[in-house]
Amino acid sequence: MTSSSKDLTGDRVIDKIKECGVTHIVWLPDGVASFMYQPMMTRKDFTLVQVCREGEALPIAAGLVLGGKKPLVLHQSTGIFESGDSIRLVASELHLPILMLIGYRSWKPNHNPPVIDSAAIFIEPILKAWGIKYYLLQSDDDVDIISTADMEAQKTRKPVVVLIARELQF
Repeated sequence: MTSSSKDLTGDRVIDKIKECGVTHIVWLPDGVASFMYQPMMTRKDFTLVQVCREGEALPIAAGLVLGGKKPLVLHQSTGIFESGDSIRLVASELHLPILMLIGYRSWKPNHNPPVIDSAAIFIEPILKAWGIKYYLLQSDDDVDIISTADMEAQKTRKPVVVLIARELQF
């Protein structure tokens, strides 16, 4: 598969998630991650668990971890705000290694032009305040950070976030 360094392709991301041994994707559709939906829906590499609200995703993923599975949480950054209490519980008290792939809503390279949507302004400072390690995924050239984040989650027994940093293209 050939892509420019600016591309981020769904097949490449899904392949990397599969390499990490993910058994379930607990997700809520969003625009940033829409490039992954076709390969995610057509391949049978995972059990898909669709939630109604982002706040449900982490508790479901926690239950899957406790049941011996390896879930990935997939939704957009505004869902992190809704999931705050669950993140606090999983990260600080239960110590569960959960990989989270989060669409970075309203992300702009170097915030240029300036970001108007507060979701892009708050996500990184909130993750830092909660002590959640995160990485930026911008192109197929960076896709190995998914493995790095997964290893970090397993080592620290905490959730680790990979922010999908790509501009929406309609």
